[in-house]
Amino acid sequence: MAADGIESAVEQTLSGLRRLDPIPPAPAPGAPLTLADLYRDHRLRLVRLAVLLVDDPATAEDVVQEAFTGLHRNWTGLRDEAAAVGYLRTAVVNGSRSVLRRRRTAREYVPPHQVNARSAESLAMLSAEHQAVVDALATLPPRQREVLVLRYYGGLSEAEIADATGISRGTVKSTASRALDAVTHVLRPRDAR
Repeated sequence: MAADGIESAVEQTLSGLRRLDPIPPAPAPGAPLTLADLYRDHRLRLVRLAVLLVDDPATAEDVVQEAFTGLHRNWTGLRDEAAAVGYLRTAVVNGSRSVLRRRRTAREYVPPHQVNARSAESLAMLSAEHQAVVDALATLPPRQREVLVLRYYGGLSEAEIADATGISRGTVKSTASRALDAVTHVLRPRDAR
């Protein structure tokens, strides 16, 4: 759309909003301004302002409601009741800015990277590989199985394995070597044997 077309569309929208935004009746002379009067006379205009700022009618309603709530909390402290409309307008603009800031923050948020995130297929393959290793370990004699589990699952050193099992370090080395050969033989595909 050309720049003239965009300007025309914007002007058409704004002029439509102006027609829908009647000038509120003036309060009776000498009558005190009430919060209900302000709400009745200015709510729609403020909602339209907020819709133009946040581009979402429901959020705009919330922003305006918060502005009136803030005015109600401070109603007794107002020195000039005529300044209430200015307060509301400023509160709507500030509330809209807060909404837009929260949206921008939400859009820019990047969830922490999961290091071990795997697909279902890779988990199934991994589970199958783990099961194959567990099955291969089950074929080993108890001492060989203990040495491999303590070394590779428990992460113990040869000296720690020797202390845990009550055998010498040399026996741990030779037992681990024989156990690894046996597991490799079981896990090797039949055509590679």
